[in-house]
Amino acid sequence: MRGPSVPWSQVRAGSDVPVAPLLPEAPLPAVPVPATTPPPEAARAAPPEAPSAAPPEAAWAAPAEVGPHGPPGQRQSADTLTSELLLPGKRATPDGGWRRTVYRATGGLVHIGESAASLHRRELVGRARAPVAGGHHRVAVLSLKGGVGKTTATIGLGSTLASLRGDRVIAVDGNPDRGTLSDKVRLETPATIRDLLNERSLVTRYADVRAYTSQASSRLEILASDRDPGVSVAFSADDYRAVTGVLEHYYSICITDCGTGLLHSAMAGILELADQIVLVSSPSVDGARSASATLDWLEAHGYADLVRGGVVALSAIRRRSKSTVDLDRLEQHFAARSRAVVRVPYDPHLEEGAEVELDMLNEETADAYLNLAALVADGFARPRRSPASTTSRSPFA
Repeated sequence: MRGPSVPWSQVRAGSDVPVAPLLPEAPLPAVPVPATTPPPEAARAAPPEAPSAAPPEAAWAAPAEVGPHGPPGQRQSADTLTSELLLPGKRATPDGGWRRTVYRATGGLVHIGESAASLHRRELVGRARAPVAGGHHRVAVLSLKGGVGKTTATIGLGSTLASLRGDRVIAVDGNPDRGTLSDKVRLETPATIRDLLNERSLVTRYADVRAYTSQASSRLEILASDRDPGVSVAFSADDYRAVTGVLEHYYSICITDCGTGLLHSAMAGILELADQIVLVSSPSVDGARSASATLDWLEAHGYADLVRGGVVALSAIRRRSKSTVDLDRLEQHFAARSRAVVRVPYDPHLEEGAEVELDMLNEETADAYLNLAALVADGFARPRRSPASTTSRSPFA
């Protein structure tokens, strides 16, 4: 038989012992072995040590400690297989402007990336979609002065949240003096908050509640107040507690459009159950003083936590005029007292006083409400505010 010569010691070793790699073809100098001394039995049984690396099985038994996308010793799991890791070259498609035009014209070959404004908007949308801790969150929109855009801010905030989120958002008219919240959407039912209160024992599912509400194109639902002011005055704090007790089982977010009076009975229940507030003020001297006085009243009556965690919206309800009010100083005043301040610019669509459609808002106004929605949604992750945190003595006594 033809083939390379194999030392007899390797033939005697057995098939279960790895064979050393072949030696180079160049002859090596012979090593004389004394004829009178036989080789030890151990030397004949053990093959010469192989100079090669470990067998392939070792690569599976001992993975590398340091990976290209993780610190040394990081434990790998399904959570580590992120899209950013597996698709490093994939980027979001430009959402508009000349960047999207170039992207489409080149069939996706030229991807300039998103602008800073688009990235900022994406970040705000992500914040507005934050999950609600505890399953339900109540927001009270209030102002001591009328005609500053409080009801409009309620619709703008609620519509923005409802259009971006997958859960249910409802706006409740808590104004005892014939509120105008129902004028901002196309009514689908003549039912009011009083009807829901009287028939709440019949509500056992979401379809039952839906019979008392009207839904806007943004998916925001409205629970209207009584049309007769004489009837709505009887709406008390206990009535508000009963209504919101029903709504919390079917809606994630409840936004209450409060009246201008802080001393009517329903306001006690609204502030007691509110998780956070949105204070609306006009960018004027009298409007700012009224808004600041509202914060003073809340702090004096045991609602300082709502003031610290609240958001102030400076709403421009008139066209740009020759007003010399320093908006920067006005914003600094409220920023020192609350969590954040948002400027809502004038919008002719909102001035009409009719149904509010997000698609008809100016870009600056829509961005302002998106910013307001993101700031309000930042409070969704906090635990729900306990009514026991307020003063035990009723401020209305």
